[in-house]
Amino acid sequence: MELYTYYRSTSSYRVRIALALKGLDYTAVPVNLIAPPGGEHRQPAYLAINPQGRVPALRTDEGELLVQSPAIIEYLEERYPQVPLLSADLAVRARERGVAALIGCDIHPLHNVSVLNKLRQWGHDEAQVKEWIGHWISQGLAAVEQLIGDAGYCFGAAPGLADVYLIPQLYAAERFDVSLQAYPRIRRVAALAEGHLGFRRAHPGNQSDTPG
Repeated sequence: MELYTYYRSTSSYRVRIALALKGLDYTAVPVNLIAPPGGEHRQPAYLAINPQGRVPALRTDEGELLVQSPAIIEYLEERYPQVPLLSADLAVRARERGVAALIGCDIHPLHNVSVLNKLRQWGHDEAQVKEWIGHWISQGLAAVEQLIGDAGYCFGAAPGLADVYLIPQLYAAERFDVSLQAYPRIRRVAALAEGHLGFRRAHPGNQSDTPG
């Protein structure tokens, strides 16, 4: 498999975690989102791969090209079920998907670089942009804190889909100086992930395109 990725892309980070937790080998194909003049994702070569011009994209061993991290992760879960990311309990599966959707649909898009750049184009200064980021991340994580369990990872002793989404979001929170002090359950999950080899391998600091 080939994963078109950028080291600090939250969506790419999710897919890297899913691949690592499932023990799947892949070749990383870095796509530099800040390379002049406007990022490699906006160049014809990459737009021919993903017309939306975003990462990640995954080329499967069968040659299929998949886009959007939720679809890619669902594909991996169904194609390689040996290390499941979803509980066997249907209600728990729904809760896992709910946390993943909360993060992927309601938190992450509001601090995507395209959204932040539009705020700047409309005249908002950096203090206002930072306040925007902090508001939406904090509001979302406060909800996640109430939805996850009291022990282990988000929903049990082994990491699953909710953790795949949560850990990259915490990396973004750190980047934007959003405190996690009010979220003891989330901080517990973060500590567990920090000691897990799969999460460490997927971390933005350990990628081939991480700046030196």
